[in-house]
Amino acid sequence: MERKRKIIYFKNYFKEFFDSQTEKVKDKIDYVLFLVTVAEQIPKKFFQSMTGYEGLFEIRIEIGSNIYRVFCCFDEGNLVVLFNGFQKKTQKTPKKEIEKAMQIKKEYFKLKQKEGEI
Repeated sequence: MERKRKIIYFKNYFKEFFDSQTEKVKDKIDYVLFLVTVAEQIPKKFFQSMTGYEGLFEIRIEIGSNIYRVFCCFDEGNLVVLFNGFQKKTQKTPKKEIEKAMQIKKEYFKLKQKEGEI
């Protein structure tokens, strides 16, 4: 399958979240990330823009009654940059997780601008 997008993660935010999950959760995250890279249009079930937070998206993972989210953004078109992830335990996404993602996004672009490339 041809890849439409490339995924990277910034620093260790996503890796720390991923590494702390069970194998079953990791497998589902890998599957959804694979979909993000190959789907012409990513289904809203798995990927959605965060309303009111410019350029911030969430990757949505569900396993049974457990819900996980990974924040990300696009950079240079088809590059998806992964930020923090968390297990969602309430109906609304916790504001502190969104704020953390926005801070990481800001840090990513500031560092990129400073260094030219990350």
